[in-house]
Amino acid sequence: MTADVVAPAAGVTAEVVTLLRELVAVDSANPSLVPGAAGERAIAGYVERWARDNGLSARIVAPDPARPSVLVRGGGGGGGRTLLLCGHLDTVGHGTMADPLTPRVDGDRLYARGAYDMKAGLAAALIACRQAARDGLAGEVIVAAVADEEHASRGVQDVLAAGGLDVDAAIVTEPTELAVAVGHRGFVWSEIEVTGRAAHGSRPHLGVDAILKAGPVLVALAELDTRLRKTVHPLLGSGNLHGSLIEGGREESTIPDRCLITVERRTLPGETVVDVERDLAELLDRCRAADPDLVVTSRTTLARDPFETDPSAPVVTALSAAVARVTGRAPEVTGMSYWADSGFLAAAGIPTVLFGPGGDGAHAEVEWVSLADTVACADTLIAVARSLCGEAELPGH
Repeated sequence: MTADVVAPAAGVTAEVVTLLRELVAVDSANPSLVPGAAGERAIAGYVERWARDNGLSARIVAPDPARPSVLVRGGGGGGGRTLLLCGHLDTVGHGTMADPLTPRVDGDRLYARGAYDMKAGLAAALIACRQAARDGLAGEVIVAAVADEEHASRGVQDVLAAGGLDVDAAIVTEPTELAVAVGHRGFVWSEIEVTGRAAHGSRPHLGVDAILKAGPVLVALAELDTRLRKTVHPLLGSGNLHGSLIEGGREESTIPDRCLITVERRTLPGETVVDVERDLAELLDRCRAADPDLVVTSRTTLARDPFETDPSAPVVTALSAAVARVTGRAPEVTGMSYWADSGFLAAAGIPTVLFGPGGDGAHAEVEWVSLADTVACADTLIAVARSLCGEAELPGH
């Protein structure tokens, strides 16, 4: 360890790992993804009890009682900045994982569903919040432990709508491999429906084959994807479009009267839902012009905006300095390929970055997180909280 590297805060190493073990042992699979799954009630209750047992205030936010989020507060001695640490409670389903809720440690790796995505980051955030209270920081650290990130992000929207979050900056503790992420792409889901006419397969002249009519639409979508990939963002790469789902037809001997195509378009900062809908409308107009008998419509089913934070923003520079102090090396400042709740926080006007530990296997059959990175993440969040929230702000600042 060099003189420039900060030693772990007292007790952090053992306690953040213990907390991570306890969090992954609570089933919180998202029922919007897996019907009948446990949801967030049990883990929200655990986080609330842990907070109160550790001298922190905690409030359940639950417009839908079955899908609660939790706000945990620490510090706030008076007059300082407020830092929000955001992590999600839910996980994807267990798939065919063997014993997914029993944490297994092998060297530096802790294996379990949700360990990497993202209960390690949540554990680090909670430990940092508690340390802010113990330090008696002038400013406040708030942890938003939110529901439903893996589906529609209802939790972060509930927390923002509930009010009382007058914060100066936010860190979303999704896994970033200890990089500082200042942006991510957005996405738009669209359904394209081609309408035909059913008939007996032996009498094709009486029907209109919706599946075959969809062929040129698919070709045009592939061409649009090729064009999108030519525009490259310096941190996020290109936008893209892919076919997600396709369905149609009734049985082998019937001309299909319907073909439904679902596509996802990943968007770059500066691109809006209106832009995506316009591009798709123009594409379908060209298809109709080439085939006057084509009957096709489209609609947007879900959209999430991209986000980008100025790399010179105080939260970015403070976080980067804290990472360097804890790890002994300057972090990479980059963007993430995935979408996260950071999009909603940034849209609410909160300067936001993503930062979390390394590992692998998000949504996969084998998932693990680095314990050393989890400890480093907690130490870094403690350091950045002390930097941003440690002193009272002067009047007028």
